[in-house]
Formats: sequence, C-alpha cells, structure tokens
Amino acid sequence: MHVILNIHKPLPGKSEALKASMLRYGAAVRAQPGLIGVYTIEATDGALIGLALWESKEACDAGRAAGRAAVKDDPFDEWESEAVIGFEGETC
Repeated sequence: MHVILNIHKPLPGKSEALKASMLRYGAAVRAQPGLIGVYTIEATDGALIGLALWESKEACDAGRAAGRAAVKDDPFDEWESEAVIGFEGETC
C-alpha cells in the first residue's frame, strides 16, 4: 500500500478555507482507480493532516492529478503559516 501524509499549519482564521480545499482535493481523488481511502484530520493543535492510502505508487501518481486540479487555484500561500510537511512511502 502506498501512503501520502501531509501536515498543514493554517494561519489564524484560515483553517476553514484550508479544510474546504483539502475536502475538495479528497472528493476529486475518491473517484480515482486504486484509491483505498482519503481523510482530512484536524489535530488538537489546529494542524490539518491529509492522509491518502493507495493500492500502489502508480495508482497514486495517476490519481493525484485529479486532486491537484481541483485545488490548483487555491491561495495556499495566504492560508499556510509554514511549508507543508509531507511524507510518502510504502507500508511495511
């Protein structure tokens, strides 16, 4: 299984806009072949965590394009307090 995990730190007052963007991304990838699940998690410290589980890296690479297209015009630089922390890899 291929895993994508991204940690977003929204600026004060921008959490709802960023969360809506993440949910649009998730809705777009849900229709893609090979997706096992996609989740937006709100951490107790206010961070927003995006988690996507794919059958394979190939399915992920193909399917992520739809998600990126769904949020391509979103002003992340106005919403994020720092660079996204991202992890990608295979389950052990």
